[in-house]
Amino acid sequence: MTSLLEPGAAAGPRTGRPRRRRVGTGSRRGVPLPLLLPGLVALAFLLLPLVALLIRAPWGSLPGQLSSTEVWQALQLSLVSATAATAVSLVLGVPLAWLLARTDFPGRGFVRALVTLPLVLPPVVGGVALLLALGRNGVIGTWLDSWFGITLPFTTTGVVIAESFVAMPFLVISVEGTLRAADPRFEEAATTLGASRFTAFRRVTLPLIAPGIAAGSVLAWARALGEFGATITFAGNFPGRTQTMPLAVYLALQNDPEAAISLSLVLLVVSIAVLAALRDRWMTGA
Repeated sequence: MTSLLEPGAAAGPRTGRPRRRRVGTGSRRGVPLPLLLPGLVALAFLLLPLVALLIRAPWGSLPGQLSSTEVWQALQLSLVSATAATAVSLVLGVPLAWLLARTDFPGRGFVRALVTLPLVLPPVVGGVALLLALGRNGVIGTWLDSWFGITLPFTTTGVVIAESFVAMPFLVISVEGTLRAADPRFEEAATTLGASRFTAFRRVTLPLIAPGIAAGSVLAWARALGEFGATITFAGNFPGRTQTMPLAVYLALQNDPEAAISLSLVLLVVSIAVLAALRDRWMTGA
C-alpha cells in the first residue's frame, strides 16, 4: 500500500514525533502582493509620525527643555497620579474581575459590558459624567460637599479619579482573562481542605494570577499616564496641581512647539518602556 503513504515515507522508518514544518520561511516566500502592499502602507502610517517626532526633536536644547520647573512639576504629577490610579484600580478592580470570572449572577454579561464601557467612551464624555456624579452639584458630589466639605473636581484627587475611571477597565479585563484561564480546581481543593473562599483567593488564586495582575497594572498605569480628555474636563489644567504631562504637551504646543516635542519624547520613552515590559506576555507569546 505504498501509494497511500506520504511522499518520502518509504525512504526510511518513521520517527516517534511528527516533523514540524517551518512556517516562517515558506510564508515569507509566498506573500501575496495585495496583502503585502497594504501591510507596508499601514506600517509606514503607524511609524511615520514617530519618526517625524524624532527628526524634529530639538536635541540640542532638549536638556534645558526637560530641566525646567514646569516640566518636572507635570512629570512628577503624572507619575504620582498614574501610580495612585493604578493602586485604586488594583484595590477595586481585582475583586471586580474575580466576581465576573468566578461567580454567576443575573445580568453578568450586561455588567461586564458596563465595565468595559470606558474603553470605548470618549474621554471627554467620561469627564462630563464624572462632573455630573462627583461635581459640587453632582449626584454624589453635592452630599460630599455639604456633609464632609469634600470637593473633588479641579483637584489632584480629581486627576486620580479621572485616570482611575479610564484605566481600571484595562486591569479588570486582563485579570478576568487570567482568572478564566486558571484552573478553578486548585481553589476548590483548598476549600475542601477547610479554607474559606477568601483564604483560597488570597493564598491560592492571587499567586496563580499574579502575572495577569502585573500585566494589567502596567496597562492601567500606561493608560492613566496618557489620559487627557477626562482629566482636563473633570480636573482642569492648573500647573502644579492638575496639569499632567499630556495637558502640558497640549498647552506647550500652542506657545512653544519645541517644548511640546520634548515633552512628547518623554511620553514616547515611557511608552516604549511599557512595551518592553510586556513583550514576554504579548509580543513573543504567540
